[in-house]
Amino acid sequence: MMTDETDLFGDPCRLPSGRRGRPAHRFSQKIANKVMMLEALGWSNERIAHAIHCSLPTLRKYYFSELKRRDIQRDRLDAWRFEKVVEQADKGNVGAQRLLNQMVEKNDMMLAAARMRARPEEAPEEKLGKKEMARRKAADLAEGGDTGIWGSDLRPGNYH
Repeated sequence: MMTDETDLFGDPCRLPSGRRGRPAHRFSQKIANKVMMLEALGWSNERIAHAIHCSLPTLRKYYFSELKRRDIQRDRLDAWRFEKVVEQADKGNVGAQRLLNQMVEKNDMMLAAARMRARPEEAPEEKLGKKEMARRKAADLAEGGDTGIWGSDLRPGNYH
């Protein structure tokens, strides 16, 4: 029988029932929330399973929908934190207002860093030696690009 007693960490105490083996796992929203929080913190599935006292297959069986959304859990946690701080700041809590300013600045720095990483790298200009510069100038003159004071007089095959 289940009692309302909990252990040090808030998990329900399970008394031995006389049956062999581990007692069957029961899904609860509290444990599902814990799974989502631990995913947001970047924990592995194995570590999460140990934290909620179940095996890895049991974790996958009962909490597959939470595990499927692993990549968005950090954003959801950050949004929840912002929501709670804004609620407190609206009530006039000066500490929450200060924390909100810090969180906004941190968020702005993360966005700026993401933009910098996403920006394509500019290729450095090719450094030319003197011989290559002379070849390119000669080719440019031969094509008629930089005529200077001579005009088209230096172009081969062009007679007046």
